[in-house]
Amino acid sequence: MIEKVAILGDGAWGTALAMVLAERGASVIQWAHSQEVASDMNSHRENRRYLPGFPIPEGITVSADPHFFDHADLIVSAVPSRFLRQVLTDLSDHLRKGRPMISATKGLEVPGRLRASQIILEVAGPRPTAVISGPSHAEEVAARMPTAVVAASEDPGLALRVQDLFTTERFRVYTSDDLVGVEFGGALKNVLSIAGGLVDGLGFGDNTKAALLTRGQAEMSRLGVALGGRPETFSGLSGFGDLVVSCVSPHGRNRAIGDRIGRGASLEEALGSIPGVPEGVTTVGAVMELAEASRVDMPICREIHAVLFNGKAPLEAVHDLMTRQQKDEVTA
Repeated sequence: MIEKVAILGDGAWGTALAMVLAERGASVIQWAHSQEVASDMNSHRENRRYLPGFPIPEGITVSADPHFFDHADLIVSAVPSRFLRQVLTDLSDHLRKGRPMISATKGLEVPGRLRASQIILEVAGPRPTAVISGPSHAEEVAARMPTAVVAASEDPGLALRVQDLFTTERFRVYTSDDLVGVEFGGALKNVLSIAGGLVDGLGFGDNTKAALLTRGQAEMSRLGVALGGRPETFSGLSGFGDLVVSCVSPHGRNRAIGDRIGRGASLEEALGSIPGVPEGVTTVGAVMELAEASRVDMPICREIHAVLFNGKAPLEAVHDLMTRQQKDEVTA
């Protein structure tokens, strides 16, 4: 049976996922926030703003009409976390009760500190939910470069359905029942990848990046487990895997923000140099609130927050991290 899938969001990630689904033979309609954007994408067969250079397959229709949700078998949400609640509220009359939704959002709501799947259930009502996450920059997915991701759901049948729907010879999907861990991995790696950019902007080397990745993963796991995720999830594709690619890839907007700040730009200047606001910038405050409430020590994330919002110099943040009290690796 051909699945009818609605993609909620006209950004790079939503477009890349639409391409994967079209390759699998699904009937795909991608929702755009305005008729102008929809018309431009349909006429040029390209997402010229967010994913230029990659032709949109003919199996994908872009529309600003919310009525197409009425006929979709399932909905994939690729809306940034800061816009998700409002978008779902605006479209709530068209999100039929009980229809499965798959979240591809990697961030936390601010304020509220909610994961995307929680926002979906709160605004759109009870329904089967899943999340898809992992090392998957849109540019490389659109170019059909091989990667692997995780589809997580508390409903095993839905996780298997998502796995089958998205799997291609270049896009491998694993399943998990740790929805909480997979979502927190996607949110936390965005914050830590800003630190990966700071490493580059400050001119440090491979040793520094490797140490950051390792200790960053430890922070992700500590908080994620405290909030209900499983330790092994943060060592997997949606945890360490996504953290690695986000800290080293030239495609990563969070890494780019850190890189520019490390070279001397202010946060405002860095944000002005790239389209949109990277999830890590908006998520770091929620992460620190969750860490404080859970009594989890997150020194790297704490220093990122101080650099972004308290005017702390990046080199001072590095100094304070390196001269903290000495600790045991496993228990720290």
